[in-house]
Amino acid sequence: MKVLKMWNQISLVKQIAIGLIVGIILAVTIPEAAKSLTIFGTLFISSLKAVAPILVFFLVMASIVQHKKGQQTNMKSIIFLYLLGTFLAGAIAVIVSFLFPVNIRLTEGAEQLAAPGNTVEVLQKLVLNMVDNPVNALIQANYIGILTWAIVLGIALKNASDTTKTFISNFSDAIAKMVGWVIKLAPLGIMGIVIGSVTENGLSSLLDYGNLLLVLIGTMLVVALIVNPLIVFINVRQNPYPLVFKCIRESGITAFFTRSSAANIPVNMELCKKLDLDKETYGISIPLGATINMAGAAITISVLTLAAVHTLGIPVDLLTAIILSVLAAVCACGASGVAGGSLLLIPLACSLFGIPNDIAMQVVAAGVLVSVLQDSFETALNSSTDVLFTATAEYRKRLKEGETLSINRQSMNEDVSEKVVNG
Repeated sequence: MKVLKMWNQISLVKQIAIGLIVGIILAVTIPEAAKSLTIFGTLFISSLKAVAPILVFFLVMASIVQHKKGQQTNMKSIIFLYLLGTFLAGAIAVIVSFLFPVNIRLTEGAEQLAAPGNTVEVLQKLVLNMVDNPVNALIQANYIGILTWAIVLGIALKNASDTTKTFISNFSDAIAKMVGWVIKLAPLGIMGIVIGSVTENGLSSLLDYGNLLLVLIGTMLVVALIVNPLIVFINVRQNPYPLVFKCIRESGITAFFTRSSAANIPVNMELCKKLDLDKETYGISIPLGATINMAGAAITISVLTLAAVHTLGIPVDLLTAIILSVLAAVCACGASGVAGGSLLLIPLACSLFGIPNDIAMQVVAAGVLVSVLQDSFETALNSSTDVLFTATAEYRKRLKEGETLSINRQSMNEDVSEKVVNG
């Protein structure tokens, strides 16, 4: 009991760091014996993925049902920030790819994958997901469909009795509490995930693509540590880094290891709650961000497409580069509706330069080889930015209303309050 009490007094971030270190040590020293512990990682991710769809469904529905007429939300501002961040990420990726051109070794191995033919097909798939059967949407974790049905049902229940509204709200709170229990298991889950990654995915296959990885990861770090903080600063006129680092620390790290924006939705919900954001807003913005806020995907599409262009010696003018930035942003927003995500949208972008599909699929295969790190960084950037932009829009609204705001002090207070709760 003493050990358990001491453990609970440690912040969740430090607990996750301990789980990470223990996982690496076990995977390196006793890899065969440690493999049996990967079950903890599987259980953790499966639990998050299982609870996330029903959490989103009831939380969004409860937010709309409880919404009072005339009450302002920040959804327009948040969606604008999502789209702006995704476009700027694609544009930065294009600039970096011109400054540091990369040639890749084209490889076979992705011919059996079916990539969408054009942008219309991607957007059409996105729209079809909106009208998916609600039960199927919950089972398949189709968040566009879940959001659509939750909004429709929420509007339909606006005039329901107070008893019905209370039941929906209480059910939503109960699921949120379950999420808190699952997140408490994050250190054990991260340990299992790390053991699986180290023992199963050797790093030797990444060496041939070192330059490509440097450009991919470097661009994502530029967006996370320079571009996004600049967007926050323009909106709140205060030092953005306490909020940026808090989002990376408490959302990005978990997303890095789970490599699933959907699985990280419950984590982001908890973080928004800790930041004291409006539940009616983040209940919708977080699951929506998991589907359309795809800065990392825009970077992946742009960098790998231009890597193919440089490898094949195709000249690129300024106008085409701008079009690629827009195309990458649009495709990234539709990535959640495509099996295989951002990598399978590369042939669509390659078609802009007249690159045939068989060559483009070889680029996809090269992307699959580096996806161990690429997908981790991409998911971490995408997911942590969902909370960052949601908080930014709300802080901007509070400042307009004359409220005194200190991001730095609030971040410190949240860390202290977490220790008090755990204690």
